[in-house]
Amino acid sequence: MFKGSIVALITPFKNNKLDEDCYISLIHHHLKNGTSGLVPAGTTGESPTLNHEEHERVIKLCVDEAKGKIPVIAGTGSNSTDEAISLTKYAEKIGADAALVVTPYYNKPTQEGLYQHFKAINDNTSIPIIIYNIPPRSVVDMSVDTMARLFELKNIVGVKDATGNLDRVDQQRKKMGPDFIQLSGEDGTALEFNTRGGVGCISVTANVAAKLCSEFQEASISKNNSNLIAKAKEINDKLMPLHKSLFVESSPSPVKYAASLLNLSSDEVRLPLVKITEETKKVVKSAMKHANLIG
Repeated sequence: MFKGSIVALITPFKNNKLDEDCYISLIHHHLKNGTSGLVPAGTTGESPTLNHEEHERVIKLCVDEAKGKIPVIAGTGSNSTDEAISLTKYAEKIGADAALVVTPYYNKPTQEGLYQHFKAINDNTSIPIIIYNIPPRSVVDMSVDTMARLFELKNIVGVKDATGNLDRVDQQRKKMGPDFIQLSGEDGTALEFNTRGGVGCISVTANVAAKLCSEFQEASISKNNSNLIAKAKEINDKLMPLHKSLFVESSPSPVKYAASLLNLSSDEVRLPLVKITEETKKVVKSAMKHANLIG
């Protein structure tokens, strides 16, 4: 159910308010262009600067507009266990298909603390939970052994792996088996990630290259088909400069600028994030041209 090109949705703003019309249009853009799933209120959706009401609104709008056509994996993580439980309960109540729960950031829990945090969310909800392991942002790295313990619980179904360590894909597959869903959290390494046993990517680039990312994922998760594997490599080469350009400055500022070039969203972000520099705009534009997304 959770595979392919899953977009980490940006949250459009207008005069520092949620631009609901633009957000709804963005969701329908993905429904029309082959995106396999939607992640509202994640890191790319600027969840740290959404207030509680906005966070819930972003998830509900996404569920309402998707109408069950593709799965919605709601971002419900927090470094407060109680808040993560509350957001996950809300996502379950309004009909999200799964919850994406980041490892607690800033407070630096031990492996046992990580286990108990996710166990508490698991025990208080009945929705599938995908662990979001992103050490560069959260400063903690969930071990394979801790992940395996969590996979024994009823709701833990997989991981969004943004460790940058491709050996983890092999280690997690060997430890948990093929039923444990492994989704890449990095567009630039998604090809090898899938080759090693991954089944998709929660993608930043898909915000502005939905069709290409969908075609890439469909080709890259095909097994023993040389034509499709060659197609995946070709698309990967086309998108690689874009993958890199979207992280020249803090995400999601670059991808919001890229979206503005396609009239999908404004490039407005909330402080402490700022709009990208003129120099970075040139890098993003060049990458968009390389991918044939703009003229």
